[in-house]
Amino acid sequence: MVSQASPALLGRSQDELECLAEDLGQPRYRGRQLHQWIYTRGCHDLQEVTVLPSAWRQQLAADGLRVGRSSRAACSVASDGTTKLLLEAADGALIETVGIPTDQRLTVCVSSQVGCAMGCRFCATGMGGLQRSLDPHEIVDQVLSVREAMERRPSHVVFMGMGEPLLNMEAVLSAIGTIQRECSIGQRRITVSTVGVPGTIPRLAELALQRLGRVQFTLAVSLHAPDQALREHLIPTAEGYPIDALLADCRAYVASTGRRVSFEYTLLGGVNDSPRQASALADRLHGFQSHVNLIPYNPVAGAGFDRPADAAVSRFRRALEQRGLAVSVRASRGLDEHAACGQLRRHQSPPQA
Repeated sequence: MVSQASPALLGRSQDELECLAEDLGQPRYRGRQLHQWIYTRGCHDLQEVTVLPSAWRQQLAADGLRVGRSSRAACSVASDGTTKLLLEAADGALIETVGIPTDQRLTVCVSSQVGCAMGCRFCATGMGGLQRSLDPHEIVDQVLSVREAMERRPSHVVFMGMGEPLLNMEAVLSAIGTIQRECSIGQRRITVSTVGVPGTIPRLAELALQRLGRVQFTLAVSLHAPDQALREHLIPTAEGYPIDALLADCRAYVASTGRRVSFEYTLLGGVNDSPRQASALADRLHGFQSHVNLIPYNPVAGAGFDRPADAAVSRFRRALEQRGLAVSVRASRGLDEHAACGQLRRHQSPPQA
């Protein structure tokens, strides 16, 4: 639920918009009209909502209320159809979001923050540091913006863009509620990815159960290493969060929500991609009955890491499967437009018509 103090109408439910209309002396159906124009028609400005009386539109604007859409600063389309949008928020902050199409689905990779504070050494976003967290309407706007740009209804949402979602938990859960309710994308088609922040996974379970009623979205935990020493080297913030403690929190999350945790593992050539390390990872995940998503590294200039050889990826996968783990290898999408996993760094290509 969005605070009534928020000037953004985006993020509010139909009932909340009906109540707003009533509070401002209008019939409740005016709220339903607002809802349709915001979520179905994707309006950007209240003056576009011509079904509303002009005087009321002016009153809403005078009261400081606005739709809450970001403006499109740039759009680039990769050879595989992956579309990266650079959106400009009301304060000028630049937000990256990516639409990843296949024949069967359109996945929106949304950002939860502008930049990221986690500082993963191989991630382009982490190199730029954190500017600020996003508000719920700025997250929901990314889904609407991809729908608008690609002229296709999104089917899945992954919180794998800029930022650490669990450092902006309240806004992320509020956005999930809106995406589920107003954009008709079920929780089972939403994934929240975290690199791990002490104390946040238990809190996520608690808050999600309170706010959403039941937890159906997928929690994906980025490990990237089978041991603490290497994990600290790759993820500096992991120094204060031992891998054993992280996995203990994951087990508690499974117990309290009834939802399994999936694990992400970025394969870095010659760093963490050996069969021995695969075996060590399998030992760590023993008993989880979980899924491991392997992500071949997408090159980032200046990071100093290499993409693994295809043969190394295959060996790593086989080693995990032989230990009974369910494994998939993520296809790299949008590489030629710096839109692939780990590459979001406000890289702006010339706008395309």
